[in-house]
Amino acid sequence: MTRDVLVEIGLEELPARFVDDAENQLLAKTGNWLNELRISYTSIVSFSTPRRLAILVKDVAEVQTSKVEEVKGPALKIAQDENGNWTKAAAGFTKGQGKSLEDIYTKDVKGTTYIFVKKQIIGKQTHELLPEFSKIITSIQFKKSMRWGEQSLRYARPVRWLAALFGQDIIPFEVAGVPTANHTYGHRFLGKMITLSAPDEYEQALEEQYVIVNPEKRRKMIMDGLKQAEAKHGFQIPEDDDLLNEVCNLVEYPTVFIGSFDESYLTLPPEVLITSMKEHQRYFPVQSKEDKLLPNFAGVRNGDNYALQTVIKGNEKVLRARLSDAQFFFEEDQKHPIDYYLEKLDRIVFQEKLGTMGDKVKRIRAISDQLTQWLKLDEETRSNTLRAAEICKFDLPTSMVDEFTNLQGIIGETYALNAGESQAAARAMAEHYMPVQSDGKLPETVEGAIISIADKLDTIVGCISAGLIPSGSHDPYALRRQATGVLKIMKAYDWKITVESLLNVAEYQYGILDNESSEREKTKAEIDQFFNDRTTYLLKESGIQLDVIQAVLYNGIGIIPYLAAKAENLSRKRNNPEFKPVQEALVRVLNLAAKTDSATVKQEIFETDSEKKLYDMYLKVRDDYHNATKDREAVNALHQLGNLAQPIHDFFDHNMVMTDVESVRGNRLALLNNIAGLIYDYADLSTIEWKQHF
Repeated sequence: MTRDVLVEIGLEELPARFVDDAENQLLAKTGNWLNELRISYTSIVSFSTPRRLAILVKDVAEVQTSKVEEVKGPALKIAQDENGNWTKAAAGFTKGQGKSLEDIYTKDVKGTTYIFVKKQIIGKQTHELLPEFSKIITSIQFKKSMRWGEQSLRYARPVRWLAALFGQDIIPFEVAGVPTANHTYGHRFLGKMITLSAPDEYEQALEEQYVIVNPEKRRKMIMDGLKQAEAKHGFQIPEDDDLLNEVCNLVEYPTVFIGSFDESYLTLPPEVLITSMKEHQRYFPVQSKEDKLLPNFAGVRNGDNYALQTVIKGNEKVLRARLSDAQFFFEEDQKHPIDYYLEKLDRIVFQEKLGTMGDKVKRIRAISDQLTQWLKLDEETRSNTLRAAEICKFDLPTSMVDEFTNLQGIIGETYALNAGESQAAARAMAEHYMPVQSDGKLPETVEGAIISIADKLDTIVGCISAGLIPSGSHDPYALRRQATGVLKIMKAYDWKITVESLLNVAEYQYGILDNESSEREKTKAEIDQFFNDRTTYLLKESGIQLDVIQAVLYNGIGIIPYLAAKAENLSRKRNNPEFKPVQEALVRVLNLAAKTDSATVKQEIFETDSEKKLYDMYLKVRDDYHNATKDREAVNALHQLGNLAQPIHDFFDHNMVMTDVESVRGNRLALLNNIAGLIYDYADLSTIEWKQHF
């Protein structure tokens, strides 16, 4: 016999960004809970809207599955006396398990014999276990929770009702003072309370009360509505999965409508119009077939199409007010030159310990200047880069950015062009915030890439020097994302600049390098470790194993594209049996080289041909290796080290390194130490778990 289970959590409107994660948690936690309890079922379906999270489990067994459990008792030497009779320890063990001495059997566990019994655990009735589902509800985590009223439960929003059914029976429990019942509620304005007689009525019953509990069905209704509008009006509505998902989680019964605004607002930058529609009103912008923005928008109503024209007019009125404000800000901002806003940066605090935005801009320019010199840019590109660095933050004090903060950089590009700045400098302004997410788009121009790195480095180094180091999920200045952005840009542009040299430039701006105290060393170590951690994260994300990452980071990060190439090469080699002789030779060198600090080799002390041949090969490989490293040829560099493998094996076959003759021993260790220096320059191969061994 089986019955279906339904549990619904009725809530005040959840923020749209919370809904999907909460639904996924409910689904996963329910499945794990049922499996742990050995309650069989055929399927689980989850539902969600802004006002509810629900789970429907089909064909739930009436009885928990019984199981046979093996229980280990005391060691046999304790359970039996010298005559082979069972002791009190054995008798107590079996009695405690509800068994007799006849049920005992023995097994060896790691060389010791123990006594065991098998006992059957009879499954309980499912209805006795289901009230514990309350723990699943209270275990759901949200990005932000708080206590509501006098309740101790921390939740995203107050729990308003609970529906819980096992077949026709109510599952009795309560959460936050709310008891379970067999009823739910339809649309806040269009629906009414529904009494459920069985779990499988749930979805259809709510749809009749204007609630679509299946989020995929709601999403499809919205998409179909948008496509119908496109076909009817002959325009196009660009796909926007993020906006679509957000709108889907804002409504329970979606109805798409088309509104319009005055064409005169099209004189505003498109980004301003799109931001006003998407960010403030959750509207879909509308374009012509030629991708030109039109004076229309697509909205989604939470309800049916009753009096839809009235709804459209209301939404048009709200958007008109938004656009009117934007137009006012845009026109007012244009009345002042760029220098007017640059002066204001000296009155905007970047961070209380790190000075003003004006101070930050000076540091960005200094770091950018050094980068342009290292990259040996032509004079025009260098000039555009430095000008972009000087004005990259000038739009922050503008009214437009004050109202639409996510337009920083974007609106700055428009204002810069209007003020007569070069296209390259203006573009770099917009790009220097990229990537805005860890996996976001990177700057497309070298000017934008340079200023992006300079800005991010300044923030990271400054914040860490001020003690603002991210911990756990706490990263208010998004330092992790910014460090990831720096590394990705450097890798994408394939710059022959070490990460450490860049950090030195940024540290110099804060006077860290001038400080000879222990505090300076601590700060540098924290900054280096922070970037090492971000590099590790990036390499792991690309499929590199942790031991390989640690190996290539032995000497620091260096040139990030070359570091990544070395890591990828070693990842391939670790599983290649043909590389085994090379790896064994090189790792053996590393192990012995640790016994000396000397690097002075005296050829006159050599006693065997194998010593001389190894030294001669080392001299040749050293030059070839450095040439490969200079050209950042990761595969060739390791190949050059591999040329030492056979001479190394011959050396060890014909020489005792740790001989009693001190001068000979020291000379042989010095030779190995020189070779180890080359190997360590590539990676610490001794930290890698070489898979070809197994």
